[in-house]
Amino acid sequence: MPSLDFEAEKAAFRDYYNDNAQRLGQAKTAFLTLLGSLLAHDNHPVAASGRIKDREESIKKFTRKYREPLERSQTSYEIKDYITDLIGLRLVCLYEDEIEPVSELVCQHFSVIEVTDKTAEIEKTENTFGYKGLHLDLRLGDARAAMPEYQLFAPYRFELQIRTIIQDSWSTLDHKIKYKKSIPASLKRRINTLAALFELADREFRQVRDETASEIEKAEAEPEAEIVEPAAGVPLAEPPSPDDEIRRRQYAPLNAFRLLRIARHFFPGVEFEPRTVDGFTAEIIEREPNISRGKFNYYMRSKIGLARRYKDHFIDSGRGDKFNAFTQMRHALYAANPDIFSGILTTIARESFDAWLAANPQEER
Repeated sequence: MPSLDFEAEKAAFRDYYNDNAQRLGQAKTAFLTLLGSLLAHDNHPVAASGRIKDREESIKKFTRKYREPLERSQTSYEIKDYITDLIGLRLVCLYEDEIEPVSELVCQHFSVIEVTDKTAEIEKTENTFGYKGLHLDLRLGDARAAMPEYQLFAPYRFELQIRTIIQDSWSTLDHKIKYKKSIPASLKRRINTLAALFELADREFRQVRDETASEIEKAEAEPEAEIVEPAAGVPLAEPPSPDDEIRRRQYAPLNAFRLLRIARHFFPGVEFEPRTVDGFTAEIIEREPNISRGKFNYYMRSKIGLARRYKDHFIDSGRGDKFNAFTQMRHALYAANPDIFSGILTTIARESFDAWLAANPQEER
């Protein structure tokens, strides 16, 4: 029963905590698993974690935030009713604009007790910076709480924090600052400056993401005429010289976005990992600094068929079962311009390719 006897309520809370410790841990695991499944199904790349709040830390929190006003107003209490984050879960997103859709998804599947928008609170002020994120107090919805696998966890509420990587980093560091209320104004101002820089970093990372996507869209919108591949098995009878070919193409310099578009044309259905595309493009440009989009496409158009035929020979001969898109493009580049791109293949790969070409001169036609 609730009372105003702090010592009695403290003992009662310790008993409650000890009796429920194992079940709380199980509930935490169940909630995390459920959240992970919901987010994965909706294609949200979010990192999830959780913890059970320490027993004595819970009592300190109650004492710090609630005890005095409750006793002053003669309101009886049970400590467990005021520790809403006994089970605490956290979702860390990459970008700020992912927080809202993630929270909307979560709210569709849980019963919402309370919402605290730390971001909105901070952004209402002109000169204050600090922790930003969204806090949701939740419990299982009625339908899921009635399921046998969740019935044991239905009584437990939990706090869910949704924040970005940058916000999470700031929160971690901010909690390490000691004597925050007592430090001089000059130090407080420096902390505010740091918080503002973290906020700026969040915004800039999102901008980098958006502008990168814009560059990919621009590359995709460039004229289709440049990306032309001969019919399967039909070699170019008299291939024009690279210089003649380039004169009929755009002179746009090769970059990762243009290479990606050309690669997708020659390898439809292949998922190209951005970091690998970026590194491969840099490797090409290092060997031929002035290479254009059109020239790279010419190399691929004239030699990718040869590389594919060598791939079939390589696999049929039992030398391996992997010869991915990047490996094929490397062989095509080497075949198109061996003086420049000799180093783009390993010595063994180059010698094997050269031996096959020497034994099959008709393949060059």
